[in-house]
Amino acid sequence: MSKLFPHLFTPGKIGSLTLKNRIMKAPQSSGMSNMDGTVSERLVRYYRQQAAGGAGMIIVEYAYVDDIGAKSAHCHLGISNNEHIPGLAWLAENIREQGAVPAIQIEHCGRQKFLGTQPICAPSAIPWPKLWDQYGVQAVPHVLTIEEIQDIVHAFGDAALRAKQAGFELVEIHGAHGYLLTNFFSPTTNHRTDLYGGSLENRMRIYVEIVRDVRKKVGPDFPVTIRLSGTDYEPDGFPIEDTIELAKVLEKEGIDAFHISGGDHHTMIHQVSPMAIDVCHNVWAAEAIKKVVHVPVIASGSITLPEYAEEIIASGKGDFVGLGRPLWADPEWPLKAMEDRPEDIRPCIRCNEGCLERTFFNFKAITCAVNPTISREGELDLKPAAKPRKIAVVGGGPAGMEAARVCKLRGHEVTLFEEKELGGLLHEASVPEFKSDIRPLCKYLITQIEKLGIPVEHKKASAADLAGYDAVICATGSRPILPGVPGIDKPGVMDALEVLNGARKPEGRIAVIGGGLVGTETALHLAEQGMHTTLVEMLPKIMNGVAATDQLAYSERIAKADMEVCTGTRLVSIGDGEITVSDRTGTHTIPADSVIIAIGLKAQDSLYGELCAQGKEAYLVGDAVHPGKIFDAFHTAYRVAWKI
Repeated sequence: MSKLFPHLFTPGKIGSLTLKNRIMKAPQSSGMSNMDGTVSERLVRYYRQQAAGGAGMIIVEYAYVDDIGAKSAHCHLGISNNEHIPGLAWLAENIREQGAVPAIQIEHCGRQKFLGTQPICAPSAIPWPKLWDQYGVQAVPHVLTIEEIQDIVHAFGDAALRAKQAGFELVEIHGAHGYLLTNFFSPTTNHRTDLYGGSLENRMRIYVEIVRDVRKKVGPDFPVTIRLSGTDYEPDGFPIEDTIELAKVLEKEGIDAFHISGGDHHTMIHQVSPMAIDVCHNVWAAEAIKKVVHVPVIASGSITLPEYAEEIIASGKGDFVGLGRPLWADPEWPLKAMEDRPEDIRPCIRCNEGCLERTFFNFKAITCAVNPTISREGELDLKPAAKPRKIAVVGGGPAGMEAARVCKLRGHEVTLFEEKELGGLLHEASVPEFKSDIRPLCKYLITQIEKLGIPVEHKKASAADLAGYDAVICATGSRPILPGVPGIDKPGVMDALEVLNGARKPEGRIAVIGGGLVGTETALHLAEQGMHTTLVEMLPKIMNGVAATDQLAYSERIAKADMEVCTGTRLVSIGDGEITVSDRTGTHTIPADSVIIAIGLKAQDSLYGELCAQGKEAYLVGDAVHPGKIFDAFHTAYRVAWKI
């Protein structure tokens, strides 16, 4: 172990005070490089902040190794030619200056090319299904010749040498997540019959050749690690037993540590697990690899809280912990853990809303639902207000608490008005067990209000109550919309929020009207409690506007639950023990003793309108602007509080 990380590994007590020596930034593409793969000033600012947060090592996002088919995504970092070295050296030095060890991951995307542009290269002509849906035959990969495979092997070695020349202190080979190396390793994507296909020995051949080429070019003492998926979770893919054999072989070839993850882009819920999937999702694979190798193992994947990291290290499931999304949610995660301040960590809720849905999948730089400043380092940093003012924030949901927190940090005198308990709809949102990641977020926000000493007035604020304030931020939320159908006032009718907060308890046969996020989650929550549930949605499919990873995870759960889904179906009326609906076949009834309405929410902005009419300086944030998600609550609140 001392060969690899002598300045990181400190024997002794495992716990918060030693986490710095064990926490690493796991690489994930940011979309912040220049178009030609060179390092941008924006990328340097981003990694400088990540490094300042206390992680022992920063493994920079994967960098493409050649200019032919390796580039995966928009504004993807490159290490494919010597002109990339000056910028990479600048990046490595900035990381080192912040006290972290600079490392970099090198990669070839194989068939998983987000850009969808040719050439797409792979061992066999089997396209990534997502690309096939988008581009058709253009997504079918070019089948690599043996000569081309050898060129890629040498490209990895050359890239590793550039990393060393640039001043990085470790290079990691990306051999996971459905990229090129796993395209060779998985029977799902490798149908070759030559020396690179068929047997396990042949399917791991490119790994061995790349490790040998890298080791030859960087020398025997330069640390080289590799990231592997324990399994790709494909039904006909590679199991953990194959990965164990691969790890044994690569250890003999001189790999210094294994960074273990899982899944591929086709099985995204196992690679970038949403909150409906268990935390620490791939740690089991790290533990399995650790049992058979004699070099360090880095565990990664949905390790959202320090208590999880500490358990992994203390129990010997991994020697180090790699954090990806948690460091986007809070770059100071390791520092706060070391200082025994876990309550101050802004937790990742694994919503994948900012890091995947609204940004990476749409060719933008990454952001985060709960951290609006990520990728905007140096632009949206908090600064003291030019003139401290007396600010009222009306509404104690996520938007209101975030606005109050930011205003207070900027030096304003803040009072928060909330009729009920702090948390708003976070309480309802976190009721299903598959949404439990939201509970630490709610606790974090309430804790910050308390620690900052922000007074809370538990009352419904009127315009008269707000007369003495310089400005008012209205985080007054939203209320459920009810359809104007016959029977809507029957006693068995309730809205989804009433069910989730425990105000109403459905009984018997249940119909949930509305298959959006709230309706789907409510129906699934009840079905998993053993209640027969029918979900009715007027559109052709449910979960419109729901994150892709949630759609996959929920679909799997729905298939196992006592739940029926009716799409293209409109509610006509509500009767006694039944509802009447219409679809393309006509009008018919569905048994329903309880009818739960989840067709949407309407902004509550009347107070804002009243204040504006009086000439009061007022702002809208969160659902009061437009009913949305946690992402919208945090981002609207932060932007208003940042400039007020």
